[in-house]
Amino acid sequence: MGTLVLGGYFALAALQGSYGLLRRVQVSAEIATLQAERDALAAEATRMANLTHRLSDDFLDLDLLDERARDVLGYLRTDEILIR
Repeated sequence: MGTLVLGGYFALAALQGSYGLLRRVQVSAEIATLQAERDALAAEATRMANLTHRLSDDFLDLDLLDERARDVLGYLRTDEILIR
């Protein structure tokens, strides 16, 4: 009888314990969710890096920019007229 109770206890612990099968399934699902969120954040970081690169000096043609944009970027010459 004691062996049966002890075996039942260990079976229950193997299923529901902190290292049990149900906990492993839950942790695996959380890992999958967090990996999907990490991938979405990595894609967003890549998109923002692309947008930042588009604002860099080597990408922009400063002669084609409006005076207001050059003023914001700090490339407005003092002899140019600023339209506000």
